[in-house]
Amino acid sequence: MTHMPKREKFVPGCLYHIYNRAVEKRSIFLDNSDYLRAIHNLFEFNNETPATNSGYLFNTIGFGNQYTTQRKPLVDILVFCLMPNHFHLLLKPRREGGLELFMRKFGAGYANYFNLKYKRSGALFEGRYKSILIEKESHLIHLPFYIHLNPLDLSFPSWRTGHLKNHQQAMSYLESYRWSSYLDYIGKHNFPSVTQRNYLMEFFNGPANYKQEMESWLKSQSAETMKDVLIEHY
Repeated sequence: MTHMPKREKFVPGCLYHIYNRAVEKRSIFLDNSDYLRAIHNLFEFNNETPATNSGYLFNTIGFGNQYTTQRKPLVDILVFCLMPNHFHLLLKPRREGGLELFMRKFGAGYANYFNLKYKRSGALFEGRYKSILIEKESHLIHLPFYIHLNPLDLSFPSWRTGHLKNHQQAMSYLESYRWSSYLDYIGKHNFPSVTQRNYLMEFFNGPANYKQEMESWLKSQSAETMKDVLIEHY
Protein backbone atom coordinates (compact mmCIF):
# COMPACT_ATOMS: atom_id res chain seq x y z
CA MET A 1 0.00 0.00 0.00
CA THR A 2 1.37 3.41 -1.00
CA HIS A 3 1.10 6.21 1.54
CA MET A 4 0.62 9.73 0.27
CA PRO A 5 2.87 12.35 1.94
CA LYS A 6 1.13 14.25 4.69
CA ARG A 7 0.22 17.77 3.66
CA GLU A 8 1.04 20.76 5.80
CA LYS A 9 -1.75 22.02 8.01
CA PHE A 10 -2.02 25.78 7.84
CA VAL A 11 -2.73 27.47 11.15
CA PRO A 12 -5.10 30.48 11.21
CA GLY A 13 -3.28 33.66 12.17
CA CYS A 14 0.16 32.44 11.05
CA LEU A 15 2.00 33.86 8.03
CA TYR A 16 2.95 31.75 5.02
CA HIS A 17 5.00 32.44 1.94
CA ILE A 18 3.26 30.67 -0.94
CA TYR A 19 4.81 30.37 -4.37
CA ASN A 20 4.56 28.29 -7.50
CA ARG A 21 5.87 28.17 -11.03
CA ALA A 22 4.41 27.10 -14.36
CA VAL A 23 5.17 23.73 -15.90
CA GLU A 24 8.29 23.72 -18.09
CA LYS A 25 8.98 27.23 -16.76
CA ARG A 26 6.62 28.48 -19.45
CA SER A 27 5.04 31.92 -19.33
CA ILE A 28 1.53 31.95 -17.90
CA PHE A 29 0.89 35.68 -18.20
CA LEU A 30 1.16 36.50 -21.88
CA ASP A 31 -0.51 39.91 -21.95
CA ASN A 32 -2.00 42.52 -19.64
CA SER A 33 -5.41 40.85 -19.63
CA ASP A 34 -3.83 37.69 -18.18
CA TYR A 35 -2.26 39.62 -15.32
CA LEU A 36 -5.51 41.45 -14.69
CA ARG A 37 -7.45 38.20 -14.67
CA ALA A 38 -5.09 36.65 -12.10
CA ILE A 39 -5.31 39.72 -9.88
CA HIS A 40 -9.07 39.70 -10.24
CA ASN A 41 -9.01 36.04 -9.15
CA LEU A 42 -6.96 36.88 -6.07
CA PHE A 43 -9.78 39.17 -5.01
CA GLU A 44 -12.76 37.20 -6.27
CA PHE A 45 -11.75 33.78 -4.94
CA ASN A 46 -10.79 35.11 -1.51
CA ASN A 47 -14.33 34.56 -0.28
CA GLU A 48 -16.16 31.71 1.42
CA THR A 49 -19.06 32.07 -1.02
CA PRO A 50 -18.77 30.82 -4.62
CA ALA A 51 -17.34 33.24 -7.16
CA THR A 52 -19.73 35.16 -9.39
CA ASN A 53 -19.21 37.28 -12.49
CA SER A 54 -15.93 35.44 -13.11
CA GLY A 55 -16.43 35.20 -16.86
CA TYR A 56 -15.36 38.72 -17.74
CA LEU A 57 -12.01 40.48 -17.67
CA PHE A 58 -11.01 43.65 -15.91
CA ASN A 59 -9.04 46.28 -17.78
CA THR A 60 -9.01 49.14 -15.30
CA ILE A 61 -6.78 49.92 -12.36
CA GLY A 62 -8.39 48.68 -9.20
CA PHE A 63 -11.66 46.86 -8.74
CA GLY A 64 -13.76 45.41 -6.01
CA ASN A 65 -15.89 48.42 -5.16
CA GLN A 66 -18.67 47.02 -7.31
CA TYR A 67 -19.15 44.11 -4.91
CA THR A 68 -21.87 45.10 -2.48
CA THR A 69 -22.56 41.75 -0.82
CA GLN A 70 -20.83 41.02 2.46
CA ARG A 71 -17.57 39.23 1.87
CA LYS A 72 -16.09 36.50 4.07
CA PRO A 73 -12.39 36.35 3.16
CA LEU A 74 -10.60 33.02 3.51
CA VAL A 75 -7.18 34.61 3.98
CA ASP A 76 -5.51 37.95 4.40
CA ILE A 77 -3.41 38.62 1.30
CA LEU A 78 -0.60 40.72 2.70
CA VAL A 79 1.70 40.79 -0.35
CA PHE A 80 1.58 39.48 -3.90
CA CYS A 81 3.72 39.55 -7.01
CA LEU A 82 2.97 38.02 -10.39
CA MET A 83 5.90 37.23 -12.67
CA PRO A 84 5.75 35.92 -16.24
CA ASN A 85 6.12 32.28 -15.18
CA HIS A 86 5.52 32.23 -11.41
CA PHE A 87 3.90 34.02 -8.48
CA HIS A 88 4.59 34.85 -4.84
CA LEU A 89 2.03 35.43 -2.09
CA LEU A 90 2.31 36.26 1.60
CA LEU A 91 -0.88 34.93 3.19
CA LYS A 92 -2.45 34.70 6.64
CA PRO A 93 -5.34 32.20 6.82
CA ARG A 94 -8.41 33.47 8.64
CA ARG A 95 -9.91 30.09 9.40
CA GLU A 96 -8.95 26.44 9.39
CA GLY A 97 -8.78 25.21 5.81
CA GLY A 98 -9.03 28.74 4.47
CA LEU A 99 -5.63 28.90 2.81
CA GLU A 100 -6.03 25.49 1.17
CA LEU A 101 -9.45 26.41 -0.20
CA PHE A 102 -8.26 29.79 -1.47
CA MET A 103 -5.24 28.31 -3.25
CA ARG A 104 -7.33 25.52 -4.76
CA LYS A 105 -9.81 28.06 -6.14
CA PHE A 106 -7.10 30.42 -7.36
CA GLY A 107 -4.97 27.74 -9.04
CA ALA A 108 -7.85 25.92 -10.71
CA GLY A 109 -9.62 29.13 -11.69
CA TYR A 110 -6.63 30.66 -13.43
CA ALA A 111 -5.65 27.38 -15.10
CA ASN A 112 -9.17 26.98 -16.48
CA TYR A 113 -9.13 30.53 -17.81
CA PHE A 114 -5.67 30.13 -19.37
CA ASN A 115 -6.39 26.77 -20.99
CA LEU A 116 -9.65 28.01 -22.44
CA LYS A 117 -8.14 31.24 -23.77
CA TYR A 118 -5.07 29.61 -25.31
CA LYS A 119 -6.74 26.37 -26.36
CA ARG A 120 -4.54 24.04 -24.34
CA SER A 121 -5.15 21.28 -21.81
CA GLY A 122 -3.37 19.75 -18.85
CA ALA A 123 -1.68 21.08 -15.72
CA LEU A 124 -0.49 24.67 -15.76
CA PHE A 125 1.59 24.69 -12.55
CA GLU A 126 4.44 22.51 -11.27
CA GLY A 127 2.30 20.44 -8.94
CA ARG A 128 1.05 21.78 -5.65
CA TYR A 129 2.16 25.22 -4.53
CA LYS A 130 5.12 25.48 -2.15
CA SER A 131 4.72 26.97 1.30
CA ILE A 132 7.00 28.24 4.05
CA LEU A 133 5.84 29.18 7.53
CA ILE A 134 7.23 32.56 8.58
CA GLU A 135 8.36 31.99 12.15
CA LYS A 136 11.11 34.58 12.65
CA GLU A 137 10.76 38.33 12.67
CA SER A 138 13.95 38.56 10.59
CA HIS A 139 12.22 36.69 7.77
CA LEU A 140 9.14 38.89 8.05
CA ILE A 141 11.34 41.97 7.71
CA HIS A 142 13.02 40.70 4.54
CA LEU A 143 10.29 38.74 2.79
CA PRO A 144 8.00 41.59 1.63
CA PHE A 145 11.05 43.33 0.17
CA TYR A 146 12.16 40.16 -1.61
CA ILE A 147 8.70 39.53 -3.08
CA HIS A 148 8.31 43.11 -4.27
CA LEU A 149 11.83 43.14 -5.77
CA ASN A 150 11.20 40.07 -7.95
CA PRO A 151 10.28 42.15 -11.05
CA LEU A 152 13.89 43.37 -11.17
CA ASP A 153 14.73 39.94 -12.60
CA LEU A 154 13.23 41.17 -15.88
CA SER A 155 15.55 44.18 -16.34
CA PHE A 156 18.07 44.23 -13.47
CA PRO A 157 18.95 40.57 -12.71
CA SER A 158 22.21 41.57 -11.01
CA TRP A 159 20.22 42.60 -7.91
CA ARG A 160 20.28 38.96 -6.76
CA THR A 161 24.06 38.82 -6.67
CA GLY A 162 24.56 42.18 -5.02
CA HIS A 163 26.07 43.76 -8.16
CA LEU A 164 23.30 46.18 -9.02
CA LYS A 165 24.87 49.45 -10.18
CA ASN A 166 21.97 51.88 -10.55
CA HIS A 167 19.67 51.47 -7.56
CA GLN A 168 17.60 54.54 -8.34
CA GLN A 169 16.86 53.31 -11.84
CA ALA A 170 15.87 49.92 -10.45
CA MET A 171 13.51 51.48 -7.92
CA SER A 172 11.93 53.59 -10.67
CA TYR A 173 11.40 50.43 -12.70
CA LEU A 174 9.51 48.87 -9.79
CA GLU A 175 7.12 51.83 -9.81
CA SER A 176 6.31 51.09 -13.45
CA TYR A 177 5.52 47.42 -12.74
CA ARG A 178 1.80 47.08 -12.01
CA TRP A 179 1.54 43.36 -11.28
CA SER A 180 2.39 43.36 -7.59
CA SER A 181 1.21 44.99 -4.39
CA TYR A 182 4.29 47.24 -4.23
CA LEU A 183 2.58 50.37 -5.56
CA ASP A 184 -0.18 50.11 -2.95
CA TYR A 185 2.46 49.70 -0.24
CA ILE A 186 4.14 52.96 -1.20
CA GLY A 187 0.84 54.83 -1.30
CA LYS A 188 0.09 54.68 -5.04
CA HIS A 189 -3.41 53.46 -5.85
CA ASN A 190 -3.15 50.29 -7.95
CA PHE A 191 -5.11 47.25 -6.68
CA PRO A 192 -5.94 48.30 -3.11
CA SER A 193 -8.94 45.95 -2.77
CA VAL A 194 -6.76 42.85 -3.11
CA THR A 195 -4.43 43.23 -0.14
CA GLN A 196 -4.77 43.75 3.58
CA ARG A 197 -1.86 46.10 4.33
CA ASN A 198 -2.50 47.43 7.83
CA TYR A 199 -0.37 44.82 9.60
CA LEU A 200 2.76 45.42 7.54
CA MET A 201 2.19 49.16 7.32
CA GLU A 202 2.30 49.31 11.12
CA PHE A 203 5.37 47.09 11.10
CA PHE A 204 7.19 49.34 8.60
CA ASN A 205 5.79 52.69 9.83
CA GLY A 206 3.93 53.74 6.70
CA PRO A 207 4.33 53.94 2.91
CA ALA A 208 7.21 56.43 2.75
CA ASN A 209 9.27 54.48 5.25
CA TYR A 210 8.51 51.18 3.50
CA LYS A 211 9.89 52.50 0.22
CA GLN A 212 12.98 53.92 1.91
CA GLU A 213 13.71 50.74 3.86
CA MET A 214 13.29 48.56 0.80
CA GLU A 215 15.76 50.65 -1.16
CA SER A 216 18.22 50.50 1.74
CA TRP A 217 17.78 46.73 1.92
CA LEU A 218 18.42 46.41 -1.82
CA LYS A 219 21.62 48.46 -1.56
CA SER A 220 22.92 46.35 1.31
CA GLN A 221 22.41 42.96 -0.34
CA SER A 222 25.18 40.65 -1.43
CA ALA A 223 25.03 37.18 -2.94
CA GLU A 224 25.79 35.68 0.47
CA THR A 225 23.18 37.61 2.45
CA MET A 226 20.59 36.93 -0.26
CA LYS A 227 21.28 33.21 0.08
CA ASP A 228 20.60 33.39 3.82
CA VAL A 229 17.22 35.01 3.27
CA LEU A 230 16.13 32.89 0.32
CA ILE A 231 16.63 29.35 1.53
CA GLU A 232 14.10 27.87 -0.82
CA HIS A 233 13.90 29.80 -4.03
CA TYR A 234 14.39 29.53 -7.74
